[in-house]
Amino acid sequence: MKTLYRQFTAAILSILAVSLIVGFVLANFFYLAVTKEEATEQNVAIAEEIVGTLHEVPYSKEGAGPYLQAVAKLGYQVALVDKDGEKVFYGDSFDDTTLPEQAQRVLTDGETYTGLNRLTDQLFMIGHFTNELHNTVGVPLELEDEQYGLFIRPDMKLVSTDIHSVLIGFILAVTLVSIIGMVFMSRQLTRPIVQLTEATKHIARENYNYPLNIQRNDEIGQLSESFNLMQKQLQHNDVVRKSFISNVSHDFQSPLMNIQGYADLLKSPDLPDADRLTYSAIIDQEAKRLSSLTRQLLLLTSLDQGAYPMKTGSLRLDESLKSIIQKYRWRLEEEDITISYQLAPITFRGDEELLQNVWDNLLTNAIKYNKPGGSIEISLRSMGDEIVVTFKDSGSGITEDAIPQLFDRFYRGDAARQKDGTGLGLSIAQQITALHGGEILVSSLLGEGSEFTIHFPSTKTNDIQNGGTQ
Repeated sequence: MKTLYRQFTAAILSILAVSLIVGFVLANFFYLAVTKEEATEQNVAIAEEIVGTLHEVPYSKEGAGPYLQAVAKLGYQVALVDKDGEKVFYGDSFDDTTLPEQAQRVLTDGETYTGLNRLTDQLFMIGHFTNELHNTVGVPLELEDEQYGLFIRPDMKLVSTDIHSVLIGFILAVTLVSIIGMVFMSRQLTRPIVQLTEATKHIARENYNYPLNIQRNDEIGQLSESFNLMQKQLQHNDVVRKSFISNVSHDFQSPLMNIQGYADLLKSPDLPDADRLTYSAIIDQEAKRLSSLTRQLLLLTSLDQGAYPMKTGSLRLDESLKSIIQKYRWRLEEEDITISYQLAPITFRGDEELLQNVWDNLLTNAIKYNKPGGSIEISLRSMGDEIVVTFKDSGSGITEDAIPQLFDRFYRGDAARQKDGTGLGLSIAQQITALHGGEILVSSLLGEGSEFTIHFPSTKTNDIQNGGTQ
């Protein structure tokens, strides 16, 4: 497997290599377009100046030698060629002393030879550095009525100054430091990714406490922070899942044991009729409890997975609330609880069946945890860009510590709130409200009652005049 570290290093080195090649090509292009012509003209001018000096003095054949030797010491390689092809060299020797045919015309026709411009078999500017006689410039020279050809080229060994050495050293140092820096940087970039990979393996084994300490102020640092948050959330979800399974098992086990126990008692042939009716009623009650729990679990699962087929439509919230009040009228009378409501005729777009679950849960809770002879107040009103529904009771109230946990699944608080119920109703109500873009808020005073307030965003509602009070 190709690791990211190797791929990153290879990519950086490839970019460096391509950069060097492109730089070399551009440098050669500049040399061929500008520098080569300028160097040739400069060398020809120097050669002509040497010839002019030899003619003006004038030097003899023997006297020209020391002068040309002095010129060579200034940084040139010099060759003096007579008409018979004899060559005398001054300065550093040439690797190849073959004189090309074009150079012969300096002696025969008095032409100027520019060897640098005639290099067609060399790669780019490499020809500029070849230490060969044909890589020179040549001009005609006459000494004591004899025709010669003077060929010169800069001696690369002598003209290479300290600045060239410093420049070469600088380029090598920059290249070396760049490679080391890129390798180090690639390791620094890939190390946290390796840590993240190891952390994901631990999470796959359900270990949500793997320490991931990556302190960076970049995208990888943000990824690390997001990963830590995900790890904490997964840990929380795992605890909730296990607690959910435990609670479900307990809530199923309790009524099943009751049903099984009382069913065994009903098998007794000597059981009095009164006890038989009592036991049958308990079994019926526990069966209904199981049915309610199963129905709520299915609804909760559908809401969690987004699989519930919402039937959104236009509905009158006031009429929906009145129908749920009418449904529990008998129970209100049985518990001697007074109910009053003020419902503004408001049209809302939502799923009426789901919203009925919300009203049902809030109203039954208000009845269940109320006092004998207590009261319930329900209101529906439009406030700016919100629709507000309130359920207020005069019941036992909720402790301040319990309020944050009210909407947790299977939470039923103290013993006073554990009678009947499954602990799922408020969680379902909260999710349904959220599906409609709203939220539920709770305020309560222990011993004085509770108030549940639902805020829905106001859609295109048809607000009629505020309704009456009963």
